[in-house]
Amino acid sequence: MPLRYAAPLIQQSLHDDRVMAFLCGPRQVGKTTLAKALLRTAAAYFNWDIATDRQRIMANPERFWEMEAGPGQRIVLDEIHKYPRWKRFLKGLFDAVAPEIEILVTGSGRLDVYQRGGDSLAGRYHLIHLYPFTVGELLRADRQSLRTPDEAFRAIFDHAPPAGNTAALNQIDRFSGFPAPLFAATETRLRRWRQTYRQVVVREDLRDLTRIRELGLVDQLMLLLPHRVGAPLSINALREELAVAFTTVQSWLLALARLYVLFELRPFAGKLARTLRREGKIYLFDHTLLEDPGARFENLTALHLAKACAAWTDAGFGEFTLHYVRDKEQREVDFLICEARRPYALIECKLNDAAPSPHLRYFHERLRPKYALQLLRQHATPNFLSHRKPLWLCTAARCFAQLP
Repeated sequence: MPLRYAAPLIQQSLHDDRVMAFLCGPRQVGKTTLAKALLRTAAAYFNWDIATDRQRIMANPERFWEMEAGPGQRIVLDEIHKYPRWKRFLKGLFDAVAPEIEILVTGSGRLDVYQRGGDSLAGRYHLIHLYPFTVGELLRADRQSLRTPDEAFRAIFDHAPPAGNTAALNQIDRFSGFPAPLFAATETRLRRWRQTYRQVVVREDLRDLTRIRELGLVDQLMLLLPHRVGAPLSINALREELAVAFTTVQSWLLALARLYVLFELRPFAGKLARTLRREGKIYLFDHTLLEDPGARFENLTALHLAKACAAWTDAGFGEFTLHYVRDKEQREVDFLICEARRPYALIECKLNDAAPSPHLRYFHERLRPKYALQLLRQHATPNFLSHRKPLWLCTAARCFAQLP
């Protein structure tokens, strides 16, 4: 498999900027495969889950790597965040050996959650996210290339999409963007992968990284979440179904977000009056769990846009965040990309409605983003594109093919 879009960002962090690279993302998204592909020697890979690797690291925290990697070489530390004192360990290791070796850290836990205040590793690492495959990455022969946001959006309007974009979207829609089920492309493999994935997250990751003991109830919560996608989330409703405290459900959702099972979008308020400011929406990294076509397409769009925002931010193009917009009169647009908290692109999802959304027009007039698009999952013209000033209407496959 060719190197993926995160590879040049990792190379720049390690070789040019001389800091550690933290590669984070969902379990089984391809982090270890990518990390090993970037190693100069296969033996310089250390996994905290492997007892012998763990013992070597603990026995000689600053020099455990010497037998496998010489000066100027690179080591990978996988799942090191499961070590209770991992930040202190990495700080000491980096300060002691930074001139000698390059350090790539990978993990399915949220390595970035520790960036907030008092980060003892500040200035010693760059954070890089690896998301599941999306249409653009799947089609691109050079998967290491990354367009700027403006280049990506202009390509949607100005260039014919690459061949196979509709088939690529259908494949990801059916089998997810996770490499194992995506490239196997069979329903049997998808079902087996999904069952194993949930068991590993609940039985291993939650056990190792949290103090949660009611793992059966968390498993039940994960079964409820697909029915909550796309609407403002009511934690009270979940609390009642699970018969637990409000704060307990909050903590479980936060743990699942840290493990990249789900991600939350917060409503955008800015200077708008009468907008929702509290209720977030959740989306799943495995959208194939959703049966409702509308919610499934919205989740798939959320994944493409969240990945684009993370990739653009990691690459240094700006600070991009993803939100939704909704007011107390029930007007809503599914997604709003912001750059440095300023509206950049409004995006609405429709299964097959080619009539411009009045809500999209309404919020465009008030937010004045650079771009406003209505994406159609299905249309009689495969690569449909129409400019209904100031809005653009196009098929989702055409749009997704130009994003990271």
